[in-house]
Amino acid sequence: MQSIRNIAIIAHVDHGKTTLVDKIIHECEALDPRKELGELILDSNDLERERGITILSKNVSVNYKDVKINLIDTPGHADFGGEVERVLKMADGVLLLVDAFEGPMPQTRFVLSKAIELGLKPIVVINKVDKPNCRPDEVHEAVFDLMFHLEASEEQLDFETLYGSSKQGWMSKDWHKPTDNIRPLLDTIIEVVPEAPYREGNLQMQITSLDYSNFLGRIAIGRVYRGDIELGKDYALCKRDGSVKKVRAKELYVFIGLSREKVKKVRSGDLCAVVGIEDFDIGDTLADFDNPEPLPRIKIDEPTISMLFTINNSPFYGKEGKFVTSRHLRDRLFKETEKNLALRVEETASEDKFMVYGRGILHLSVLIETMRREGYEFQVGRPQVIIKEIGGRKHEPSEHLVIDVPEVSEGKVIELVTQRKGQLQVMEPKGDLKHLEFVIPSRGLIGLRNLLLTATAGEAIMSHRFKSYEPFAGDIPARSRGSLVSMENGTALTYAIDRLQDRGRFFIEAGDPVYKGMVIGEHTREKDLEVNVVKGKKLTNIRAAGSDDAARIVPKIVFSLEEAMEFIKEDEYLEVTPENLRMRKIS
Repeated sequence: MQSIRNIAIIAHVDHGKTTLVDKIIHECEALDPRKELGELILDSNDLERERGITILSKNVSVNYKDVKINLIDTPGHADFGGEVERVLKMADGVLLLVDAFEGPMPQTRFVLSKAIELGLKPIVVINKVDKPNCRPDEVHEAVFDLMFHLEASEEQLDFETLYGSSKQGWMSKDWHKPTDNIRPLLDTIIEVVPEAPYREGNLQMQITSLDYSNFLGRIAIGRVYRGDIELGKDYALCKRDGSVKKVRAKELYVFIGLSREKVKKVRSGDLCAVVGIEDFDIGDTLADFDNPEPLPRIKIDEPTISMLFTINNSPFYGKEGKFVTSRHLRDRLFKETEKNLALRVEETASEDKFMVYGRGILHLSVLIETMRREGYEFQVGRPQVIIKEIGGRKHEPSEHLVIDVPEVSEGKVIELVTQRKGQLQVMEPKGDLKHLEFVIPSRGLIGLRNLLLTATAGEAIMSHRFKSYEPFAGDIPARSRGSLVSMENGTALTYAIDRLQDRGRFFIEAGDPVYKGMVIGEHTREKDLEVNVVKGKKLTNIRAAGSDDAARIVPKIVFSLEEAMEFIKEDEYLEVTPENLRMRKIS
């Protein structure tokens, strides 16, 4: 029986995890010969490539020295907590990847704390030691301190450390002595990560993720904890409500490299994909038919933010999207809850409005962006935090916020965060930057990124993770400026925009279609102002010297999806279509 190691990879956004996995696959020659080398294999989703983050966990398997190593990719961001939790359930060890300059970051900490709670043994890889002004030894100490703070056991604190550069494809126990391959890392995985045990007895397999194929339907993916699963046999599916259903394993696959291979039997300790179970949820257990024993269900962090999703009812309704009705929107949102564990959807009294609850702005914005790329057209309201009553008092979610900023902007950043009820906890130098840590209500984060980037000329690096529910912190100043709102339908004209430039900054340019009630700019004052940008110049046959000089228009402001979600006010919607993002007043 082949020996198996299951290891999950933890890393902060952009610390080189995807590159490292690619190098491991190249080293073990598990690559599909049809694929050209060089492209990133794991972050295959367009959104993941553009943002440089891992959203969905993926499984890759390689063979090294006759040992099968299952590498499980984990999302790096705290907003995907639901994803992280269930991925770690499949692993027996973790590979913690840390940048040799930046050191452990807050999101690394989030996933690592979950891994330590589950008692997994870590291997630390300090990556990018080829970068200028990197500090591998200090980072090693910082990782030790972090694990100590997270109450790691003696055994977990006695971790192996490797240094190297995924990009250049080498790993070594001593960073002063580079090697020419990453085999030292693979050897360490085989030595340190406990072998996946083969447990005899009745089958127990927990479904931890799902895939979908147009030919095969829904595919259940998970780890076999006990016994063997065999092709064509009947099993019991233990569901959340305690009911048990008879199902049959019609096809079985194990992971080989990046693809899957059909097999007749999968042993306990291995990861596999099962076809033929239609009606399952993530967390369900596949068990022996005569004597079903469910495994404990996966705990998922509670949502902290909610947003209203509704159909698009603006004058431009249906011009750009394929899926525009409330039935389309409802089906798509409920379909998402099947695989996105941390997401909840509730129907409201109105048929075309849905409340969607998620882990944070990033979690919801990834859903919105995915839907608009699929051709959906809809509107969303301003994100709201979820308030709870605890012991008769109002409590709200608070977050641990970390900002690295050049020293010159440090004062502005502290002022901005404290205005939003943030409390400074740590302040220390980090290379040329100042490292600041705050505890801040989640409400205070909405719209904060824009303000920070403006105040620091784009140089602030900000990340945050959920901490706990704390007593309500009081009022937080909202956006201080009003909106410029179009009072007519039509096409914006250069002459009209030029005439109104002293009233504020515009989000549109000449030639853009506008409609009544559309937010087309930010007013210089507090109140909203209705303006007419479709009104042309009165034409006469008298010319005056100099009056027809070309209008000089300031370029329009272009918002990303997250920026637009954070910018809108309580009485505004963000209209999302496959081609445009528009803000509008709720009429």
